[in-house]
Amino acid sequence: MKATLSNYKQSPRKVRLVGNLIKGKKVADADVALTYLVKRASKPMKDLLKSAVTNAVTQTGVKEENLVIKNVTVDKGLVMKRSMPRAFGRASRINHRTSHVTIVLDEKAPQAKSKKQK
Repeated sequence: MKATLSNYKQSPRKVRLVGNLIKGKKVADADVALTYLVKRASKPMKDLLKSAVTNAVTQTGVKEENLVIKNVTVDKGLVMKRSMPRAFGRASRINHRTSHVTIVLDEKAPQAKSKKQK
């Protein structure tokens, strides 16, 4: 029950902030958090979460309410190297970093409410 996003054009350091925010939450809570988060990585992360939920529901038949985000990993992807002209005929390197994001979901059974006896 997972989904991956490869070569997303944003540095892993920035994407990890969004990934760590939703790690360990229920799917509904993570969806709300990503909807109102003001980070560029929140929209692709929300789409990836939707994809992971769809994979889990179609492949294993679990209910969406029982799904929890088990792990979010953001790894380094390709680094596109470019150069920018500088003074005196020199050039400095610019690194355009990319990220590989993986979301893993897990099923958590709902807990039954117990009545306390006096």
